[in-house]
Amino acid sequence: MTNFNFKIDDNSNVLKFQQLVDTIVDSISRNQLKEGDMLPSVNQIMKECRLSRDTVFKAYAELKRRGVVESVPNRGYFVTQKITKVFLFLDTFKAYKEVLYGSFLKHLPKNISVDLHFHHYNIGVFEKIIFESLGKYSKYIIMNFDHEKVPDIIHKIPDEQLLVIDWKVHAKSEQSAVYQNFGKPVYSCFQQNLERIKKYMHFTFFYPPFTYHPKVAIDYFKKFCTENKIAHSVVFEPEKFVVKEGGLYLLVSDRTLAWFLDQCADKGFEPGREAGVISYNETPMKKYVKNGISVISTDFELMGQKAAEFVTSNEPVQFEVPTTLKLRSSL
Repeated sequence: MTNFNFKIDDNSNVLKFQQLVDTIVDSISRNQLKEGDMLPSVNQIMKECRLSRDTVFKAYAELKRRGVVESVPNRGYFVTQKITKVFLFLDTFKAYKEVLYGSFLKHLPKNISVDLHFHHYNIGVFEKIIFESLGKYSKYIIMNFDHEKVPDIIHKIPDEQLLVIDWKVHAKSEQSAVYQNFGKPVYSCFQQNLERIKKYMHFTFFYPPFTYHPKVAIDYFKKFCTENKIAHSVVFEPEKFVVKEGGLYLLVSDRTLAWFLDQCADKGFEPGREAGVISYNETPMKKYVKNGISVISTDFELMGQKAAEFVTSNEPVQFEVPTTLKLRSSL
């Protein structure tokens, strides 16, 4: 039987059965437990770790469900396959990121374990978590952001193990990327729906101070409006965001969409009639809100799928996920 050391952390918020699962998964990923190795018996774990039989059985049942261990009658539990550990580093957890995350997990085999972290655009957190993760994972899937320290930090990760997703900022040509383009495709989406946009008297891009949305989107917004002789403006201060009759509004967050809808309710405006709106990033609910909110968005389902393919194929990738404008009643 393979030597296996496990200690319960009674102060942890993680359930005891999950602590046992995580420790075994980590041991397999580090080759401390190998294919064919026998795990300690249920009775041994119960005695050494002071766990109930139900807790140990629940942990082993979860490992069997994942396909990484199997039980042999009258013999015990054995490791059946190696586990690949993946580091997934997102900016924030919003509804559309949940779509990406769900798609990523759906397209991975059961023997791949994913640790999810968030940096919230905090460079100190970004640096600390990445440095603490170095050497512990087979693949690193990271959402970069625009900070001068980011290139040096991610350079610590071997290029063949790194995939930059969503925003290609600070990604080098030799580093894999599955990303959306915030510039030209946005312009093209507007151009393809020019007549719908032109029915409004003024087009406003609300870019609040709390957003991290790439500023290149502003450049292409202005380019579209200027070339098509559309009256337009970019509003940065929340107090200057005022919904007016005949106006069309481009919004980068759900918070600003709520502000738009609040003002419409106060003024008796129906989205798509007195005032129009295009919201960034598709979420499951936007098709139902106010008979449908028009959305300009990349395909986060496809982004998650392509990220999973990078993990399973071990091949470098450069893939721009298409951006589309989904027309609904708000435009």
